[in-house]
Amino acid sequence: MIHIIDTEHPWDVYSINSTHSEVISCLEWDQSGSKLLSADGDGQIKCWSMSDHLVNSWESVLSSSVDGDPIVALSWLHNGVKLALHVEMSGSTNFGEKFSRVKFSPSLTLFGGKPMEGWLAVTVSGLVTVSLLKPGGALLTASESLCRLRGRVALADIAFTGGGNIVVAATDGSSSSPVQFYKVVVSVVSEKCRIDTELLPSLFLRCTTDPLRREKYPAVTHLKFLTRENSEQVLLCASNQSGSIVECWSLRKEGLPVNNIFQHRSPVVGEKQPTILKWRILTTTNDLERVSAVALPKLPISISNTDLKVASDTKFCPGLGLALAFHDGSIQILHRLSLHTMGVFYGSSTSSSGQRPGDESAIKRQRTGGPALHFKALQFSWTSLALAGVDNHGKLHMLRVSPSMGQVLEMNTTLRHLLFLLEYCMVTGYDWWDVLLHVQPTMVHNLVEKLHEEYMRQNQALQQVLATRIVAVKASLCKLSTATAARACDFHAKLLLIAISSTLKSLLRPHVLNTPDKSPGDRLTEICAKNSDTDIDKVMINLKTEEFVLDGPPLQSLQQLIQWVGDFVLYLLANLPNQVSQREHNLMWCSLFLQGSLVRPGFGFMRDGASLGMLREMLVMIRIWGLLKPGCLPTFTATSDNQDSMQLLFRLLTKLWLCSRDDAPPQDPDESLIDECCLLPSQLLVPSMEWLPVNDGVIVKLQGKHPLRLQFGKASSLPGGGSAAPLEVFTRSPGSQKMDNLRCVHMGVCPTEESKACTRCGCVTMLRSPNKTNAMKQWEQRWIKNCLCGGLWRRIPPSHT
Repeated sequence: MIHIIDTEHPWDVYSINSTHSEVISCLEWDQSGSKLLSADGDGQIKCWSMSDHLVNSWESVLSSSVDGDPIVALSWLHNGVKLALHVEMSGSTNFGEKFSRVKFSPSLTLFGGKPMEGWLAVTVSGLVTVSLLKPGGALLTASESLCRLRGRVALADIAFTGGGNIVVAATDGSSSSPVQFYKVVVSVVSEKCRIDTELLPSLFLRCTTDPLRREKYPAVTHLKFLTRENSEQVLLCASNQSGSIVECWSLRKEGLPVNNIFQHRSPVVGEKQPTILKWRILTTTNDLERVSAVALPKLPISISNTDLKVASDTKFCPGLGLALAFHDGSIQILHRLSLHTMGVFYGSSTSSSGQRPGDESAIKRQRTGGPALHFKALQFSWTSLALAGVDNHGKLHMLRVSPSMGQVLEMNTTLRHLLFLLEYCMVTGYDWWDVLLHVQPTMVHNLVEKLHEEYMRQNQALQQVLATRIVAVKASLCKLSTATAARACDFHAKLLLIAISSTLKSLLRPHVLNTPDKSPGDRLTEICAKNSDTDIDKVMINLKTEEFVLDGPPLQSLQQLIQWVGDFVLYLLANLPNQVSQREHNLMWCSLFLQGSLVRPGFGFMRDGASLGMLREMLVMIRIWGLLKPGCLPTFTATSDNQDSMQLLFRLLTKLWLCSRDDAPPQDPDESLIDECCLLPSQLLVPSMEWLPVNDGVIVKLQGKHPLRLQFGKASSLPGGGSAAPLEVFTRSPGSQKMDNLRCVHMGVCPTEESKACTRCGCVTMLRSPNKTNAMKQWEQRWIKNCLCGGLWRRIPPSHT
């Protein structure tokens, strides 16, 4: 069986009957986490992918095999994407200087330089097998011996070079035997896969050449390249029944000494001394407890001298430590270059949990009691701030790893470290879940503000690329504190607002096809920004209305999205008087977020000129479309038959927008606007906005220092990290209507349709589309893989909707 778990809902296990006939020996995720390789002791390799893009629904789509030859190492081919994270530049205002793209070639490319998908495996008999996935879905497979004299391979690992080659390290398991290295070159010739191998310099473990340790550690138990993209540094662990020793080796280019006979001849111009590649030991540990698992850092931190010095000075440790798990249940974090101890975790069977940096006496103390739980497998998260492990009793553990390894830091330094890693996740697209483990509720406001400041310093093009991702990061942060929970609603509403705006603008077409200047959507934005008239019809006059002419069916099918825009504008304006009075009350306490429980959803839009301008543009579009197709207009319940609701809302919205325009100093809404907004509920029925449900994930429950114990198959019912009761906008009565948060439609009190929910924000939507029109199907296709916030989907039963 293969069990797949989402870290935000660890109790929700999806188990796959893998149909492997032997014990599974290797599991390997691809870079995106949407595909998984599994290999067994019979040479069978299966490729699993998400079914319907759901994290709890998987199917086997491809397979290859080397019959009867157990797989000992498995890896996806490299896609050529490599980043370097520069700690030295952490204070820079440019993301491009902090996270630079490193020149790196894919293992194999298609026409146009696109990387080719595929995988590579090493078998116990010394065979390397490669499977390539062609664009049409066919699989090209080939196998080749690592060297002419095939021998037993007990352990192997795979790394990649910048030139597109593959390096395989292999050992027969005996510490007295050499560790062999091979270069593997994969190519496609005449529609067939070809593999070329070449022997590289090998090494003998240092412990076998030491007379005192020659026979002490007979077996090599772990063989790992330090990183997937660094084939020049390797970590080796030799063990006996009770202890282990770890060695770190580096491949270096050295000058080859020339015989005296040739030294007296006249040198040739431009001639260089011949060089040779040779493995040199970097460092080795003292005798350790027996190692049961090794985890290597995934954060691609630059290890130049300058970066290492800055990391040391600022106590920035992510990406610099590797984890060793021992048979006594403890874990040590060692520096990846010097192998000195950076932090220690003691399992529950030995003492209370916790990190104790540099506590050498505690490491060496005698431990009593029965056989301890120990980790059989260990993995770092993408930013190295969390360790996931499985113990010998089948329990899953998640450990929080301090960015400073427990060293006391000033609050500003801690915030700077977390901000640096949040920026990295924002730029690369990796999930920031493990960074949130270290964010305390009191840090949320500062982190959100600093993240926004750094974002605004980037160039316009990068801001546009990261526009929705930064909003999603802010929403995740705000959910960690009850004082900012209402702001999370605002950020999710902003994500939906941006998506609806871009969808509606994409429907516009220029009246004349060869217009070279701007698209209709850009012209609409420009005219609405310049025209501050409060009369919607006067703003319409300046637009080329022929660009807004659409067929009836697309407009009618998008009515539910248009209705959400109208309801949202009405909600914002009707709540403006409350928001202003709450703001004045909060300012008396000197900090808005000290009295965060008073802040209601919608507060964040009061000063957001860009979002208010976007709402103005959409009201203008909707007004024009209403002339063509009255059925697409939002429906309002008015107390007067001759009430022009759209005109009223546009006038009030424009007045609010003028107070918060980007090109003018911000102003407080004047008394006349607040008075008019006070009268709104007596003119129009104000809808209750369906905000996202309370996040049922585990991240909001991990703010405390005490370990959280969960059970597979049983959802956590523990309260969140905040002490205050949740806002009433989050509460749902049992008989309330369930909402499809993407389609903006009600699903009934007890929905019968299967639904899916976002693993990150909790957004719920129906799994199957009830719509038949192309316009609505295009909207739904945008969210087929990911939620508005970028989170993944998981299937939920109807009762959980």
